Amino acid sequence: MPDVVLVTGVSRLLGGLAAAALAARSDVGRVIGIDVVPPRRPLTGVDFVRVDLRNPVMGRLVEQYSVDTVVHMGVIATPTAAGGRASQKEINIIGTMQLLAACQKAPSVRRVAVKSAAAVYGASPHDPAVFRETAALGIRTANGFGRDSSEVESYVAGFARRRPDVEVSVLRFANVIGPSIATGLTDYFSLPVMPVPAGFDGRLQFVHEDDCVRAMVLAATGPAERVTGVTNVAGDGVLTVVQCARLLRRPLVQAPLEAEGMLRRGYRWSRMAEFPDGQYRQLAYGRVVDTTRMREQLGFTPTFTTREAFESFAATASLTVPGVDLARTGLHRAQVVLAAMGVLPDPSATAGARS
Repeated sequence: MPDVVLVTGVSRLLGGLAAAALAARSDVGRVIGIDVVPPRRPLTGVDFVRVDLRNPVMGRLVEQYSVDTVVHMGVIATPTAAGGRASQKEINIIGTMQLLAACQKAPSVRRVAVKSAAAVYGASPHDPAVFRETAALGIRTANGFGRDSSEVESYVAGFARRRPDVEVSVLRFANVIGPSIATGLTDYFSLPVMPVPAGFDGRLQFVHEDDCVRAMVLAATGPAERVTGVTNVAGDGVLTVVQCARLLRRPLVQAPLEAEGMLRRGYRWSRMAEFPDGQYRQLAYGRVVDTTRMREQLGFTPTFTTREAFESFAATASLTVPGVDLARTGLHRAQVVLAAMGVLPDPSATAGARS
């Protein structure tokens, strides 16, 4: 069992939950959580170290704490969470390279578990009905996060060849969903009217956020003969986009597939939703992965089916109202200007009095 576990990306939901779950286990020694910003929620039993994955200091950190198990949860799925697409790519790629370089030099490292995504398979009209782990990567991958995940996996594979003594596990998750997580897809399902590609109704799979954490903990602590290798992870069953809309009781509007760029720019401008490149194509062509290895090799059975995972999100899904955030921002700016002119009281002082 691991003595010292290093978990990346602990300031985000899944990384923080995974670190806390590992720290709660009696068979796990010390848990070190790292991220570039402090976590907003308490991480009981986790020693937090503020460090940027892209910093070469990672090598000294791994050596200093004699880390034997690394759980890489730091690949960012949405550009907004990273401060833009350029920053997202740099964190995902350069950060992973620095982390693996640190692991390669550290003789104490014995296991590396990486959270990847089924987005590496992409979405196209030429896709197979079901993706197995042996499917080629990069050919169909068209969106930024999918490209990043595919490149991350290539670096992980290279690391595994250079360090054959290290147990390497890569889990490719279907879309993670639940009552707490926020992604481009949860943004889409929170729209008051959901645009769908005209003439398409893609099949989708989901993994509940709790099952995602459980699977990563298993990858970090399970028997080597089970966890080593690449494994698809998804809840049982599928839902189509139209079925998801019905569960949410959201109206649909048909829009051509070619309108993806316009939709992405429009939602970004209105701040209604994060609409990552390639997401609209997934809604059109869908993506389903084979989970035979997940059950037979990894020995993992999700608690939630695809439908149950989506229903847990739908039960608490909020509705994004067009223009509310922009209107609120504009009103606040107007109040500040009028306060400076002496026409209205200072809005910050008013807010303090109310609290």
